[in-house]
Amino acid sequence: MPVPNEAEVRREKLRALEDAGIRPYPTASHRDTTCGDALARFDEWSAAEKCVTLAGRLMTTRVHGGLIFADLVDATGKLQILVKQDIVSDEAFGIFCDRIDPGDIIEATGTLFETKRGEKTLQVSSWAILAKALLPLPEKWHGLSDQELRYRHRELDLIANPEVRETFRKRSQVIRSLRRALEDEGFEEVETPILQAIPGGATARPFVTHHNALDMDLYLRIAPELYLKRLIVGGYERVFEIGRQFRNEGMDWSHNPEFTSCEFYWAYQDAEGLMTFTESLLARVIMEVNGSLIVKNGEQTIDFTAPWPRIPFRDAIKDACGIDIAGITKKDLLAKMKKLGIEVEDEGAGLGKLFDELYKDLIQSKQTSPAFITDYPIEMEPLAKRCEGDTCFVQRFQLLAAGRELLKAYAELNDPVDQLQRFTAQEKLRKEGDVEAQHIDMAFVEALEHGMPPTAGWGMGIDRFVALIADVRSVKDVILFPTMRPTGQVEKTMEEIRVAPVKAKGKIASTKR
Repeated sequence: MPVPNEAEVRREKLRALEDAGIRPYPTASHRDTTCGDALARFDEWSAAEKCVTLAGRLMTTRVHGGLIFADLVDATGKLQILVKQDIVSDEAFGIFCDRIDPGDIIEATGTLFETKRGEKTLQVSSWAILAKALLPLPEKWHGLSDQELRYRHRELDLIANPEVRETFRKRSQVIRSLRRALEDEGFEEVETPILQAIPGGATARPFVTHHNALDMDLYLRIAPELYLKRLIVGGYERVFEIGRQFRNEGMDWSHNPEFTSCEFYWAYQDAEGLMTFTESLLARVIMEVNGSLIVKNGEQTIDFTAPWPRIPFRDAIKDACGIDIAGITKKDLLAKMKKLGIEVEDEGAGLGKLFDELYKDLIQSKQTSPAFITDYPIEMEPLAKRCEGDTCFVQRFQLLAAGRELLKAYAELNDPVDQLQRFTAQEKLRKEGDVEAQHIDMAFVEALEHGMPPTAGWGMGIDRFVALIADVRSVKDVILFPTMRPTGQVEKTMEEIRVAPVKAKGKIASTKR
């Protein structure tokens, strides 16, 4: 006779509960305190023999004759409970023994006491089931180690590894702290469209969807930038948005197709002032979340005490490999990169992408302590204002730390003629097969024609920043439900996505649903 599996056994127990007239999924709970509060006020409540009702998930059960010890866990902590046969009645004790499993959610009423071994415990006078778990907890209930399973089933990860919840608490703290700091500085939070007719504000490949009623393709936004700057045109002077962005690209330790960013725009501000503000803003957030400006990240110790170095992009590249990028041609750059042994994935890419490849290989990956890289080649940023001393470069800066890019900011281009010319150059690249090049957004150009004051803009990926603060490497560890490949499908790398052939020249195929 085949031995039933645990899921079948649990379903039998469910039916037995129902046959006994017990509702395994009642509507209400009568919890009046939490495990955390019970532990915090244990001495007071145990001395007063205060009756309390806890509720949570059972993680373990241990039967010793007429005694059942179990660990009850809620969002605030864990507390041991004791079910004694001579206190709860033979029937209630028997049902608990025979029908209740680790993973079940129960409520338990009783008084607090300390066992001979010094374990703070709730002695149960009555209990009730709140939800019968039909599947068992992960193997070795105290730990789920399969990384892929943890990402795919975050609920199990949170049950089995309580420390994971602390990582996501830090994420919430970072967002709250950022929002509070910006509001204290006079910024107003706004919302801009996620469904956009033209994707703009970043160099990235968009997702395409279809609006049935209008019979038109729309894009999930890759950035809120152009809409936020239109608000600056409209009279706002300090605006910010915290929200989801979507980029149709590969996945690795620092990329997920959907991610959270914070972007703000500040009228009558410049790039230099914004760097100084960035130092104080991030120092405040790090102190509030981390308690110190010294951040541990793997084997690295990173000190965020300001000021941080400001290194021009051209100087950083020249110091790293001897290449002077000023006025360099694509042909010469390719030759020098090959001579240095730097592999070029797509030799058909424009200068901007080649500069970016050089930068990521030689600069970004090697920068441990916080540093601003400033004054980027114009080919790398079609939305930033030119440098006054050399119009081949733009007033853009990025903050690097721990080998990762944390944020990007620049003095915003507010010259509509220059902006249209740069959009046109991007459109040419896109039609030649660069699926990440930007589209011409005439609505934005027209907004600029009405006049936008000198403005500085700033954008940070929340996920990467939290990963740094929480001392984890992959952004998947700080996204509750990261995008995962179907089981058995090989995951494409960022490089494979960048050089993937375009299905229709100059156009991304639409996925109509």
